[in-house]
Amino acid sequence: MTTKTNFLKLLTLLLPLYALAQTATVNGVILDEGNFPLQAVNVKTQTTGTSTNENGFYQLSIPANTDITLVYSHVSHKNVTVTVNLKNGEFFEFNPVLKTDVDQIETIILNGRKRKDVQGIVNIDPETLIKIPGAQAGVENLLKTLPGVSGNNELSTQYSVRGGNFDENLVYVNGIEVYRPFLVRSGQQEGLSFINSDLVENVDFSAGGFQAKYGDKLSSVLDITYKRPKDFAVAADLSLLGGSVAVETASKDSKFTSITGLRYRDNSLLVQAKETETNYNPVFADVQTYLTYRFTDKLELSFLGNASLNKYNYEPQTRQTNFGTLDNPLALLVFYEGQERDSYQTLFGALQANYELNDKVNLGLVASTYHTTEEEHFDILAQYRLGEVNSNIGDEDLGEVEFSEGIGGQLNHGRNDLDALITTIEHKGTADINDNEIKWSVKYTKEDIRDRLIEWEVIDSAGFSINPPASGGFTQEPYEPDTFPITAFQNVQAKNSTQINRIQAYLQWSKRSTLGDADVWYNAGIRAHNWQVKDANVTGDNQIVVSPRAQFAIKPNWENDMLFRVSGGLYYQPPFYRELRDASGTVQPNVKAQKSVHFVLGNDYSFKMNDRPFKLTTELYYKNLTDVNPYTVENVRIRYAAENNATAYAYGLDMRLNGEFVPGTESWFSFGYLKTEENINNRGNIARPTDQRLKFAALFQDYVPNLPNFKMYLNLVYNTGLPGGSPSYADKYQYQSRLPDYKRADIGFQFVIVDAKKQFDHGWKKPFKDLSFGFEIFNVFDVQNSITNTWVRDVYSKRQYAIPNYLTPRVFNVRTTMRF
Repeated sequence: MTTKTNFLKLLTLLLPLYALAQTATVNGVILDEGNFPLQAVNVKTQTTGTSTNENGFYQLSIPANTDITLVYSHVSHKNVTVTVNLKNGEFFEFNPVLKTDVDQIETIILNGRKRKDVQGIVNIDPETLIKIPGAQAGVENLLKTLPGVSGNNELSTQYSVRGGNFDENLVYVNGIEVYRPFLVRSGQQEGLSFINSDLVENVDFSAGGFQAKYGDKLSSVLDITYKRPKDFAVAADLSLLGGSVAVETASKDSKFTSITGLRYRDNSLLVQAKETETNYNPVFADVQTYLTYRFTDKLELSFLGNASLNKYNYEPQTRQTNFGTLDNPLALLVFYEGQERDSYQTLFGALQANYELNDKVNLGLVASTYHTTEEEHFDILAQYRLGEVNSNIGDEDLGEVEFSEGIGGQLNHGRNDLDALITTIEHKGTADINDNEIKWSVKYTKEDIRDRLIEWEVIDSAGFSINPPASGGFTQEPYEPDTFPITAFQNVQAKNSTQINRIQAYLQWSKRSTLGDADVWYNAGIRAHNWQVKDANVTGDNQIVVSPRAQFAIKPNWENDMLFRVSGGLYYQPPFYRELRDASGTVQPNVKAQKSVHFVLGNDYSFKMNDRPFKLTTELYYKNLTDVNPYTVENVRIRYAAENNATAYAYGLDMRLNGEFVPGTESWFSFGYLKTEENINNRGNIARPTDQRLKFAALFQDYVPNLPNFKMYLNLVYNTGLPGGSPSYADKYQYQSRLPDYKRADIGFQFVIVDAKKQFDHGWKKPFKDLSFGFEIFNVFDVQNSITNTWVRDVYSKRQYAIPNYLTPRVFNVRTTMRF
């Protein structure tokens, strides 16, 4: 046998092996029309196949670099046929919905990767929003488990992203920007987030470097899409913290759909578990609806509406906080008189029309109105004793204050009222021209805000009024007489009538292409924002800013599934009303837009471990900020200087590993490092109020192997302490203390009685599509986290003590969810 013949035989043997080695993987979860997982769905190609498990999950290896037709079939549903062409080693997630009335045929572009991956957008499963426990369960609760997102207050839905504050985050529902109340000062006042988790179909989140189509904020974008129901359904969620009901309807011809949600929340379980004994009577309720009607194949009209009522009645009685050390235990004992009555009522309506001009051009028109009336009225007298605690074990007075080192009082008064009306009209458009996607928009907004701010505080120590630092500060009374006039420690009074007119526009282009053997994606765009502020007595300058932004992603043709992203641009945040109001409550109409240069470098590495899919996402970012408007944070209320007298920077590293640590469920672990500093009036760099240096979080889902209907959900967050452990009157540059680290774990247990794979055709369980019961433990380890400090002075030594204001302790909750 000749050498040539041997070589040909060897080549004949090796070619099939080489072809076999060139593979890609398709996986996903298959659902029915009710969005329930389908078991025993056959997934076949011409040469191989598999079927879904009880969770609807499947995974199949297919040849790479060739057209492969996949057929999804089930005995009671119509087939889905899809053609894919994937790169070697690529993982493609495809989650078809099998219907009962029509066959479906789709063709996937050569690169099966979802477009959102290349945009640097995190997508969150809506089902997870409902399952994961938290004192404020919902979208924001899950966001705080992502790297770069921080929240040190479980009673609040507010969050900061990569060194930004609460006001620097964009929130959209169905492409319409939504707002939150202006006057809220503490997390326990907030009530309900605008976003109703029962109505959510899709959640997208970007922590920076986002596209020009999103608005003018400095930190992040949360983009929510509400459901379009396919059939009638009712879902309910009941617990000791309140309840919610959602109703879905659809007409027989599917032209009309509606989804309506009602929610009620009562934070008494959480607030009354705190150390302050109170009479607490909150009412947090809202109703939301999303309606759609398709007149023709080209024209559709939709309406999004919300009415919210948040009433907060708070009457504190007593409080005892023990602190100090084992050698020197101290306690603050406070007796209260008075009460606080707050009310936040909002109405929101948006009408949206979409017209499909042809297969390549889609036009839209949106008109929306947001109206909020807010009242914050309080008169609270706090009389305190600061003293030594009896630490003798066995003594009947153990834990009682025996000797008072400080005696005093504090009277807080407030009569704050705000009425804001925000009206918007916007034209949007999308055009696909030769694989180039063009998006544009022109938007006009009118903001009309009427505000009355009256707040004052009087502090008394041992019978002598304490003046503010600016007028003499803490004197040596009663040993030396004070010659300064008696004034309130804080006194803010203002009345404003402000109108802001804004015109915004953007134009952006994106394209998917190839570069050699690599798949690439381009995006570039530009925004413009023009505004003018008018107050009762003065009109501000007409200001305009221009914001260019760009993104680029590349997926090399490597054996390992890697995606690289780079994005950045010049981002502006024109001032909203609160950014215009200075410490005295006066509106400064010529405050400039804060400016930030973003640079983000990211990588996605998709791989298999134990034959299950995982993805490691890593992002490095840097922000350089100028024309910064400095602020302080008091619980969740932000007070601005209304001056552009600072510069700042932020940089960090975010990492997230997510995948199926337990088969059929998604979990993730997050790590973040951040450093952000500001320089005010060229005095040097100091930590910003949001300098959350380290962050670790985990979201984990599991079930008992021998009892799969018993499920467990864990939400774990650790954040290092924020700046803010200093008195409000202190000079930032002389007093840079931090609050303690924030450590919290919430766990939920759920026993599933009825679900998609466990249905009943008789008995009391027959009407249910889903039914489960469970219980939750908030703050499992009973960690004493604090949000602020109360500063009390020892009348003898003049020493000031920082008494922590603790958040919620360990709390138990029971919960049931059902769907008809």
